Amino acid sequence: MLVIGRLHNVLAEHNIEDFSQYYQYVVSDKSGKAVSTLLNKITTNHTYFMREKTHFDYLKEKVLPYLINSVRDKDLRIWSAGCSSGEEAYTIAMILSEFFKQEKLWWDKKILATDISEKVLSIAKNGIYHKEQIAPLPEMWKKIYLKKYDEENFVFSENIKNEIIYRKFNLMEDVFPFKKKFHVIFCRNVMIYFDNRTKNELIRKFYNSMEYGGYLFIGHSESLSGDTAGFKYIMPSVYRKE
Repeated sequence: MLVIGRLHNVLAEHNIEDFSQYYQYVVSDKSGKAVSTLLNKITTNHTYFMREKTHFDYLKEKVLPYLINSVRDKDLRIWSAGCSSGEEAYTIAMILSEFFKQEKLWWDKKILATDISEKVLSIAKNGIYHKEQIAPLPEMWKKIYLKKYDEENFVFSENIKNEIIYRKFNLMEDVFPFKKKFHVIFCRNVMIYFDNRTKNELIRKFYNSMEYGGYLFIGHSESLSGDTAGFKYIMPSVYRKE
């Protein structure tokens, strides 16, 4: 009933009589605007800083030490796929800053953060969060990477914002257009919305878009069952391209 209520105005706006007709409208719209509107209406975009903290600990303690010795051109590529309102991407950016310290001057380590929803991308780009939202972050990080925006909100520094490239992107594209492959992909709590066929196809595209030895992080409630397209299980919700 909640979803129906959210979509009622959309149907009325386009003079659509029922959901069968609405489905045809969405799949026939080649611009992608109809899909974007649908997702903005039905997804909750529930996320928060340091969500599934074990992933960030593993990134810092295992993945980055490995990559710093194996990425020879000092061009580290990380993708936050389905980035929602930016909490994940900003967390990764701060971890990279803390890990590389002064060495960061010698590395190109931009983070690509994508989502199909323009609404959440706008929030992410602004980088403004309520004080309760940033509560899980370490106090030192708050002092270094955030500044007070107003009485209730904080905003990320330009230095951290500049480490992230935000783009609108549909994971259902037949072919991913990236020129270079990624060393790390985060796609957490996104595939729970997909059927097995769609999920397996997405996993295959992730595999083809990743460097050998690269890591895939998915949500704790998700798993790669059956054909993992060449990914090796490392620990719950963490896989590596072999």
